[in-house]
Amino acid sequence: MRVIYFIVVSVFFNLQIASAIKFEKVKVGAERTEQYLPLLKGKKVAVIANHTSFVGQTHLVDTLVSLGIDVKKIFAPEHGFRGLEDAGGTIKNSIDIKTGLPVISLYGKNKKPTSEQLKGIDIVVFDIQDVGVRFYTYISTMHLAMEACAENNVSFLVLDRPNPNGYFVDGPVLDMKYKSFIGMDPIPIVHGLTVAELAQMINGESWLKNGVKCDLKYVLCEDYNHNTMYELPIKPSPNLPNMTAVLYYPTVGLLEGSSLSVGRGTEKPFQYVGHPELYDGYVEFTPKSMPGAKHPKWEGVECKGYDVNDNGIDYIVAKKGIGLACILKAYANVPKEDFFKSSFNKLAGNKELQLQIQFLEHEDAIRKSWEANLKKYKEMRKKYLLYKDFE
Repeated sequence: MRVIYFIVVSVFFNLQIASAIKFEKVKVGAERTEQYLPLLKGKKVAVIANHTSFVGQTHLVDTLVSLGIDVKKIFAPEHGFRGLEDAGGTIKNSIDIKTGLPVISLYGKNKKPTSEQLKGIDIVVFDIQDVGVRFYTYISTMHLAMEACAENNVSFLVLDRPNPNGYFVDGPVLDMKYKSFIGMDPIPIVHGLTVAELAQMINGESWLKNGVKCDLKYVLCEDYNHNTMYELPIKPSPNLPNMTAVLYYPTVGLLEGSSLSVGRGTEKPFQYVGHPELYDGYVEFTPKSMPGAKHPKWEGVECKGYDVNDNGIDYIVAKKGIGLACILKAYANVPKEDFFKSSFNKLAGNKELQLQIQFLEHEDAIRKSWEANLKKYKEMRKKYLLYKDFE
């Protein structure tokens, strides 16, 4: 009876914590048209946007065109302008059916706008909902677009949006030996910045090629600070369908670089973690090919695993950190052969984390190894904050 009572109390306690997490309303930069229309009138404009780029119920591009702004072209990031493509899938150039504007891919052979593509453009507007994780590629697109604008004397305007993981900073700072499109700047996995704050940092720390400086402008959010819990109104990519996936992404996303399935091709992407031979898995799922997840890892093979929904968002929000315990537990309970894929060190940002996991170092020891670089980063971060910081 005592055991049953403990379980009931635990479940109730978790529900109480979850219900105490209050998502707040924020007015995003794109909605503050009075702040940026004067910057765009009379200019030839290009827009970097996707399916998250909405002003209320209307897409930013449609809003700008209806207000008489001379939009010349659209640049599309990973997942495409409408956000339907697979992670890593090549995005092709196209024409937007609604406006007739050319849509130029920045996720294929060409990840950086060319001089020819920017010819005649006065200003580029960036409006994309990010999730605050270094290996989420929208910020890499922003970095390269800023660089291209700096090289071609084009202004760059960021319409800021909240960072749903902006309430903490955690993870190893990128060792630049592992620089790639899933990690371009020396920041931790969870950087704790909005895209406008990060753009300031990229510019201010001279991280653009050859130290060029971008003519950077931004429009801030209203009613936002780094303690604000913000519920995304639109899923930021096909496999982050809800806030559980978004909030666990800094943890589960690391396991993309392993032999484990992270639930792509199921109804719970980035919420399931599993493997056909995971010894203590308590849920079963079978990944299958579907839109946004074509030919996922372990397609058609039953996996045993875990479901992060059992912990709930209360757990990960209260933790204010990457769930290393989950990663260490998963590694301890699957076959070790071929566990780590070539992308793991790029996702982690160093080679040490792989070794620490292989040697089953305690979570506390791993975190201690991050401290010195995180301290330096946090001091640098203070210079670029545009909102009140988290407590």
